[in-house]
Amino acid sequence: MVKTFCLNTNVPPNRELKITLPRDVPVGPAEIVVVVASQGSAPTRTLGDLSASEFFGLYRDRPDIEDVEEFARRVRKEAWSRPE
Repeated sequence: MVKTFCLNTNVPPNRELKITLPRDVPVGPAEIVVVVASQGSAPTRTLGDLSASEFFGLYRDRPDIEDVEEFARRVRKEAWSRPE
C-alpha cells in the first residue's frame, strides 16, 4: 500500500519537525520521503517519479475494465476537454 500526504510547514531554526500521521496509516516499517523546496518553487518531477507513483497502473487490476489503455485515454480526453 502506498499513501501520499502533502504537508506544508515552516522549518524552525532547530530544524526539528513533529509529524502526526492519520489513524488509518498502518503501524510498522515505513519509508518517509521529505522534499524541501524553496517557497514559490515547484518541485521537479521526472518520468521515473511518475512511474513510481500510485497513479501509474491505477486501472491495471480493475476486473470491470476490459481495455485499460483505452479507458485511461478516454478518461484523460474527457478530463482535458472543455465544454463548448
